Amino acid sequence: MAEIYLDTETQRLADEVPGGWDNIRAFGLSVAVTWDASNEYREWYEPDAGRLIGELHAFDRIVTFNGLRFDLEVLAAYGDVRELHGKSLDLLQDLKRRLGFRVKLESLAQATLGKGKTGSGLDAVRWWRSGEPALRQRVVEYCRQDVEVLREIVTHGRREGFVKIPSQGRDLTVFVAWE
Repeated sequence: MAEIYLDTETQRLADEVPGGWDNIRAFGLSVAVTWDASNEYREWYEPDAGRLIGELHAFDRIVTFNGLRFDLEVLAAYGDVRELHGKSLDLLQDLKRRLGFRVKLESLAQATLGKGKTGSGLDAVRWWRSGEPALRQRVVEYCRQDVEVLREIVTHGRREGFVKIPSQGRDLTVFVAWE
């Protein structure tokens, strides 16, 4: 099965758009990073959003963390993504279904892989807005790191059959079957 990993970063925050979290399409794409076995890492910017959506249609599975609620909604402002929902392996949604509560990618990465992230979505918006090439590159690197962490978590889950999340002061083992 051909799969692609996806993460997006945005130009705006929820409190800056009418409707907030109910209007994710208005956040605007700053950058997306994908990884697939044939092309490895690729960067996509707002003018590339239509091409990115077309590329995602070519894959059997799209692996994300909160992609159904966030990443695909960001892209929906640039084209039809409805068919992509059926191809999604959204780790956040899968873990939430198993656990009954939301898990942060940072927490999942720390407990499962022993490593964290280098920033937050809030940082990414601020860095992007600065317009400074070095800070914009930092957004790209941050997004790429999220894709890398996502790949490592999926690889670990497939190889070991579990991931770990922190819960009430200890790491909880969550058995997964991510084919």
